[in-house]
Amino acid sequence: MTQRGRAGSRPGSRPGARRRDEAADRAPAPPRIDLAAAKARVRAVIEPVVDAAGYDLEEVGLSRAGRRYVVRVLVDADGGINLDGVAVVSREISAALDAAEESGGEVLPGEYQLEVGSPGVDRPLTLPRHWRRNITRLVAVNGLTGRVTGVDESGIVLDVDGTPRALRFDELGPGRVQIEFKRLDDADFGDEEDEDDDADDDEGEGEE
Repeated sequence: MTQRGRAGSRPGSRPGARRRDEAADRAPAPPRIDLAAAKARVRAVIEPVVDAAGYDLEEVGLSRAGRRYVVRVLVDADGGINLDGVAVVSREISAALDAAEESGGEVLPGEYQLEVGSPGVDRPLTLPRHWRRNITRLVAVNGLTGRVTGVDESGIVLDVDGTPRALRFDELGPGRVQIEFKRLDDADFGDEEDEDDDADDDEGEGEE
C-alpha cells in the first residue's frame, strides 16, 4: 500500500506535530472529479507497467475516502501471484503514477492511497483466462454446478454429476467458484500410523 502526500508524524512525536496535524484536519477536501475519467487515466498509466511485470490487470477501482482518493488495483497471473510479487508491482505502479504527475499530466488531484492485491475466490469468472486458472475447481454458472475439466479457445467443459457439459464462452454468464470442505471420512488425521505403532508396542511387551 502506498500513500502519496502523507501528513507529518502523529501528534506527540515531536514539538509542533500536533499543530501541523490540526492544520491538515482543517485542510479543504480534494476537488470533486469525474471518477470514471480519472479511473481511465489511472488505468492508462499502470496497465503497461503491470503487463511488463508479466501480470494481468484485472481491475482498477477509484473512490473517495475523506480527504484522499483510494486507488485499488487487482492483478493476477497463471499460477497466481505471491506477496513478494504484489509488493514489487505495487512499487512499480506507484513510481509510474508519480512519473506521470511529474511529467505534467495530472492523473489524480491531491492525495491518494494505493492498494494492490490479487483477486479472491469470490471474484466472478468472466474471461477465458479466469476459467483457465480454475480448472479442477467446482463452479456454479448458468444454473449448473460442476467441476471445470477443460478450457479451450471456444469455451469450457463442465463435469456435472459425472456428465460432461460443453459450454461456449458466448453463452456463459459469470461463474462463481464454490468453496469445498473436505469430507470428514476422507480427512487424513495422521492417527492410523500412530495406532499401528501403538499396536506394535503392545505386541512387543512381555516378549523378553
